[in-house]
Amino acid sequence: MSVKFRYLTAAAAMAALSALPVSAETRVTYKSAKSTSSYYQMAVQIAEAMEKASEGEISVTVEESQGSVQNVMEVRARGGDYVFTTPPVLVRLAQGGKAMFDGKGDPAFDDIRALFPIPSLTMHFVMSEESGAATFDDLKGKTILLGKGSFGAREGEKYLGLFGVKDEVSIADVELSNAVPALKNGQIDGFVTAGSWPAPNVVEAAASTGVTVLSLTDAQIAETKRTKLVIPAGTYAGQDADIVTTSLPVVAYTTTKMDDETAYQLTKTYWDEKASMAEAAKWWAGVDEGLMSNITGKIHPGAVRYYEQAGFELTDAQK
Repeated sequence: MSVKFRYLTAAAAMAALSALPVSAETRVTYKSAKSTSSYYQMAVQIAEAMEKASEGEISVTVEESQGSVQNVMEVRARGGDYVFTTPPVLVRLAQGGKAMFDGKGDPAFDDIRALFPIPSLTMHFVMSEESGAATFDDLKGKTILLGKGSFGAREGEKYLGLFGVKDEVSIADVELSNAVPALKNGQIDGFVTAGSWPAPNVVEAAASTGVTVLSLTDAQIAETKRTKLVIPAGTYAGQDADIVTTSLPVVAYTTTKMDDETAYQLTKTYWDEKASMAEAAKWWAGVDEGLMSNITGKIHPGAVRYYEQAGFELTDAQK
């Protein structure tokens, strides 16, 4: 089975899909994150990996989004061609009508099903060298860019509150896609991003302006109730020591509207091609069967068929 791919922003993707002639092709939209993020790059890599295993029967469009919350919300209006990424916690919140989904519940949220885990979301608090900030206490009086609407922005705001500096910083009204230029011209002192490491915008900022990525103490990590993660020294330019931060699982989902065969083929190709993707980007190296525990809800029946054939052990909650 083959997969052809087109890499487009959300608006262009919709226009392109409406202009395509009707055919027997199965078309899939893979919605990830902003085009400057590591998760968008992962989506492109997944697309290229699937193209290598293709025979022309499935066409996948990689679509930019404003973040994980939007991805979940769009389930209400999308069909069986929709694949999206988000932390499992957001799926649980949507299905329970809690937090950012309060008053926005929809039966479609109960139809969300997992396909496969992808590298975890990793929090980065990136400060310019000129700011002199080396700890969260040093953020007082600084201007920080959180972005808008994404899970990373909400998570960053939560951390600022937990560490007692939320009311001591100025939040810049700038899109995350403009973080590096804003840092270069002094419009902001730092930004928060949640892409898997190494994050492209952090790579660019470290190489072009010089930055300090803040580390969390064990006590701060405990306050966040997230998983501790260490980014090794040397990951970013000028990074002489390990960065201690937090991570959150991320999973690729679809809904029960997707047919079983398409879900099977997407899941099988992902795992078959993962090793080759790891040769090009090291964030794939940590993806193995152990990450299946990140999937806390139901898996699509088509994907379940692949996992059972491949000998993966699934929990009762996943089937």
